[in-house]
Amino acid sequence: MSLAGPDGPLVAVDESAQRPVEAYSVNKIAVATAVLDTVDRGRLALDQQVEVTAAIAARAGDGIFGLDGAYPSRVTLGHALANLLTVSDDVAVRLCALVCPGAEVNRIMVAKGFGRTQVQPVADSPRYHLGTSTARETHDLLRALVGGTLLSPASTEFVLRLLRSPVAFTDGIRRSMSSAERARIATKAGWFRDARHEAGVIFDTSGSPRLTYVFFAAGQPQADDFGATHPAVQARARLGRRLLDLTDRLAAREHPPHGSGIHG
Repeated sequence: MSLAGPDGPLVAVDESAQRPVEAYSVNKIAVATAVLDTVDRGRLALDQQVEVTAAIAARAGDGIFGLDGAYPSRVTLGHALANLLTVSDDVAVRLCALVCPGAEVNRIMVAKGFGRTQVQPVADSPRYHLGTSTARETHDLLRALVGGTLLSPASTEFVLRLLRSPVAFTDGIRRSMSSAERARIATKAGWFRDARHEAGVIFDTSGSPRLTYVFFAAGQPQADDFGATHPAVQARARLGRRLLDLTDRLAAREHPPHGSGIHG
């Protein structure tokens, strides 16, 4: 976890940051990065369509594509990405794989300097499992995103709009907040088996990214509880409220109202 400083990020927490972990759905940010990088290079377009077949949609997993039961259907790539980053749709991963296979995702991430953030390709198939990352690389990936060095301005805005949207993950960091406060946090959670992860960026009221966090928490108890009652998720909810309040206090000290008497 780091705070934005005048000369770069000021590290507040650095615990096992270089340890490779199964990132699960947090790595959907990497998948979206690879797809949108391909869009930025003119090889794909957000309005091009992909086919949702029964075979693609029928497999178990989180999301909404598997709920309508009306296949085959067609959706735009932009629609697939929207579901990928908001409701964390697993079918959307398979739809992205149709246009950006696992080997291409990994190649793009290596080229961008994130060689430890890699999906796991499935043999003889464009499909892949979501793979691994480290807390450090995910942190640096998020900072590159908000810094505008990861993707084009249009693609950057697209990703952040989705991660800050009202339908993005609200059980953890954003739980104990108003709608306006939630909209200041770009977040992506990942949960599977005994892991409860979340990573994101907190913005101040002026729109500046202030705090970047990556919480990879594997080996948790109560592996069958994926809801807001899980202890690790409850802890993130309490922490999220404190982090947002801290962000606001720091911003107020740096830019006090005229005549307030508040000094850094």
